[in-house]
Amino acid sequence: MSFHYDSSRLKSKLSASDGPPVADPSEYRSITGALQYLTLTRPDLAYVVQQVCLFMHDPREPHLALVKRILRYVKGTLSSGLQIGVGPVDSLTAYSNADWAGCTDSRRSTSGFCVYLGDTLVSWSSKRQTTVSRSSAEAEYRAVAHVVAECCWIRQLLQELHLPLSKATVVYCDNVSAVYMTANPVHHRRTKHIEINIHFVRKNVALGQVHVLHVPSSHQFADIMTKGLPVQLFIDFRSSLGVRQAPPATAGGY
Repeated sequence: MSFHYDSSRLKSKLSASDGPPVADPSEYRSITGALQYLTLTRPDLAYVVQQVCLFMHDPREPHLALVKRILRYVKGTLSSGLQIGVGPVDSLTAYSNADWAGCTDSRRSTSGFCVYLGDTLVSWSSKRQTTVSRSSAEAEYRAVAHVVAECCWIRQLLQELHLPLSKATVVYCDNVSAVYMTANPVHHRRTKHIEINIHFVRKNVALGQVHVLHVPSSHQFADIMTKGLPVQLFIDFRSSLGVRQAPPATAGGY
């Protein structure tokens, strides 16, 4: 069975006040809570599950309809999973992105990242930011800060496992302004409102532990963590995350 993508609903945004309340909120919460566990091995579901979790306090009929669409997608991709390859683990690469003011109710942005150890995806996240960003550059910079913090933790863990990384972590971001801000030590008028604790990214860049580089949006894998995508782009990015159909020899656990 294959999942049917409805391109006409690609850019639709759900609101907390859409539609009438569901008849049984506990059922919605139970299914949504179970889907959160599935994201531990299915990064392609991280964004959409994060979205339906936002409405657990007062689920509405359109929210339940989205949950059912997720379940149909899961049923059509039961043989897919996160593939872990064999290869060198001497580099840490991350992709960071943000959907500026994406929440229609609070205008908060959604941060997303994916981190690769070698060629294997080891960490990913899709999370609504805690504060409202006043510009897309600020939203992107916050997302970069989140993934740099994650990469620092992974590097420290590898150090404790006696597998230190000699290469600097490379973080890819598709916002030119955010990339420039990570290397520029001068506080400009447009960046003064960003909290000081976010600027620890600059410290890691100055120490040579992190390099923040620009990447075109067409190659920004973290997009799958922050927004709905066209069908082909979603499939391509899903494969880039390592979510692929299991080989016949291993399907079903054999």
